[in-house]
Amino acid sequence: MKQNKLGTSDLFVSEIGLGCMSLSDDHLHNEKIIHEAIDRGVNFFDTADLYQLGFNEETVGKAIKGKRHDVILASKGGNEWGEGIDGWRWNPTKNYLKEALKNSLLRLDIDYLDLYQLHGGTIDDPIDETIEAFEELVQEGTIRYYGISSIRPNVIKEYAEKSNIVSVMMQYSLLDRRPEEWFSLLDKHGLSMIARGPVSKGLLTNDFERKITEKGFLDYSEAELRATLEKLNTLADANTMSSQQLSLRYILDQSQVATAVTGASTSSQLIENIQSSNVSPLSVELTKELEALFKASVYENHRN
Repeated sequence: MKQNKLGTSDLFVSEIGLGCMSLSDDHLHNEKIIHEAIDRGVNFFDTADLYQLGFNEETVGKAIKGKRHDVILASKGGNEWGEGIDGWRWNPTKNYLKEALKNSLLRLDIDYLDLYQLHGGTIDDPIDETIEAFEELVQEGTIRYYGISSIRPNVIKEYAEKSNIVSVMMQYSLLDRRPEEWFSLLDKHGLSMIARGPVSKGLLTNDFERKITEKGFLDYSEAELRATLEKLNTLADANTMSSQQLSLRYILDQSQVATAVTGASTSSQLIENIQSSNVSPLSVELTKELEALFKASVYENHRN
């Protein structure tokens, strides 16, 4: 599978990654999925301490034992949970992030993370303190690089200008093209995007009928969504690929995207995702058809 350099780091990540949030509560089943992903060329795995309140990191750690050098492992922190806390709360302070990272390493049973990401963030956070935490973790050798997971342009701009982040994880798909407005910012600072939600919860697959709800999706009404996805299916059929493969290939063709993090709870889902890596880059004409079909929306909030 093709690998792309992640920002200014020396990490080369598979263009299809595995979003571990989709894993089950069964260690053996999760191990099977992760091992098959590795065998098929996936080397980028993304988890977070908040997923299943720590279990997700534990199950990923068990699965990669003996395969640590075959994977680039990313996790996320900043959401504090535990005794005395109702659900979880946002905590981007230096002391908490450094403690959270130690706990993540314990659950994963590893010595370092390749990429540690801030799991959210607002412009009112103590951003300088948060950056200091990440920089100290790099110096201590417990993380190799750091990034942020955010869809707030003002937060992304702040970290791009003030810190040494190498990546920004953003929701990005044909149904959510809002990140495209900010590609020039990523280019300016040498940052890569990690695209999450690239098939929009299954809407951008041949099984879209089962996924559509009355709520529609973002600024698509139910009727708009149905009509658009039917046209996508027709376009995919005409180009001898699935809607999922066409949708993922559009994302992967963007130079700013280092990897598209896809979920998979079954082997068949995993294989379908990985097959998108075998699809040739889309023609200029086909790309333009897709761009005409799907809205080029922008973020309305958190811009300044």
